[in-house]
Amino acid sequence: MEVLIEQILLYGVVLVLAAGILIVYLLKHNKRSRKTTAKIERAKELGFHEPVSLHPVVDPDICLGSGACVRACPEKDILGLVNGKAETINAARCVGHGACFHACPLEAITLCIGTEKRGVELPHVSPDFETNISGLFIAGELGGMGLIKNAVEQGRQAMENCVKKMKKSPEAKYDVIIVGAGPSGISATLTAASHNLRFLTLEQDSLGGTVFNFPRAKIIMTSPMNLPLHGKLKLSETSKSELLELWTDVLTKNQISVNQQEKVESIDKTKGYFEVITSKEKYTANAVILCIGRRGSPRKLGVPGEEKEKVAYRLLEPELIHNQNVLIVGGGDSAIESALLLADENNNVSISYRSDSFARLKPKNLERINNAIESKKIRVFYNSNVKEIKDESVILDKNGFEKEIKNDLVFIFAGGELPIKFLEKIGITITKKFGEAILKHN
Repeated sequence: MEVLIEQILLYGVVLVLAAGILIVYLLKHNKRSRKTTAKIERAKELGFHEPVSLHPVVDPDICLGSGACVRACPEKDILGLVNGKAETINAARCVGHGACFHACPLEAITLCIGTEKRGVELPHVSPDFETNISGLFIAGELGGMGLIKNAVEQGRQAMENCVKKMKKSPEAKYDVIIVGAGPSGISATLTAASHNLRFLTLEQDSLGGTVFNFPRAKIIMTSPMNLPLHGKLKLSETSKSELLELWTDVLTKNQISVNQQEKVESIDKTKGYFEVITSKEKYTANAVILCIGRRGSPRKLGVPGEEKEKVAYRLLEPELIHNQNVLIVGGGDSAIESALLLADENNNVSISYRSDSFARLKPKNLERINNAIESKKIRVFYNSNVKEIKDESVILDKNGFEKEIKNDLVFIFAGGELPIKFLEKIGITITKKFGEAILKHN
């Protein structure tokens, strides 16, 4: 009898402990769900819940709520857990790291571009990165996948597929021409070198492409990656100058040169091979890989005085600008980061933004700009547009009223015009993606 009582007591204690653990778990689970739900509602109010480009889509029938995707995302609050399932919170802030995609143990995440209601124009590209034109490939941001790690991997894969499918013509001087020397273009170039191909790399600007146009002090977030002819790079945070130096060293060690400041004007395939005409020369090749990004040419305001020398569309060396009256036009991350960098150099910085508040900023940038505004380090003219740029001032139109401010320099961050016309001129089919999967598990 005593043994039975002891067993009952033992089982009772175990059940109480188990029940206690379960209750604690459920309380934490419910608290986390409520917290995530509140974040989702807040994101909807601010316009961040609806994705604008690449974003994760979670299959609720597969997801078991491990939270691996939430922990893996370096941007934070892109995903959260609600009732044991992962859901998007600030989908508009997703920049396509793909960390969530790789972290999910059950492969419940697909990376998609566009939504059922909001389409995104992209060139038609097959799974092996080839366009509707045989021998013409696209890699990197232009195909929908941004970020350095993704671009590097796509550049490598595109070149590998190019090698497999290449049809050689005796009339072509090069096996392949790579257009663009950003992350995907450099990767494609190194891969071509590893195959001992006759190749040429063209860059309309400078080595690094989009990365070259970052402010010098900008911190670049990336992930470990494999760079052809170099090996694994273990990077999490690096600077623009460090990354450019690394790429330059790898190219130099492998005796690879890039034709910089040479813009491609047309690409034509009529004789079984490609003729590539640039601002300097005409080349022939069996294949072409486009790694030119989605930004294209900077979007201009179209206002009087915009042609003045004091107007620029990128900030390269903020540390060389001091004690100037600077106007930043735009309210995106690039504009805000540039404004903050210039303010740190003792400049009198103003921002002209057409909306009544900053939207779609990364959390860190939003916090920093709010602090700068509160401390009067930066002043902001909301609901304003540039009307005219003069030699020593700028005239703003703010809610129908003109305001003239002193000015020495103007930096315009109004985005870029997609190279759609260039692609259509080549003959590449452009399609609008409505929630189409860009990266999915087999």
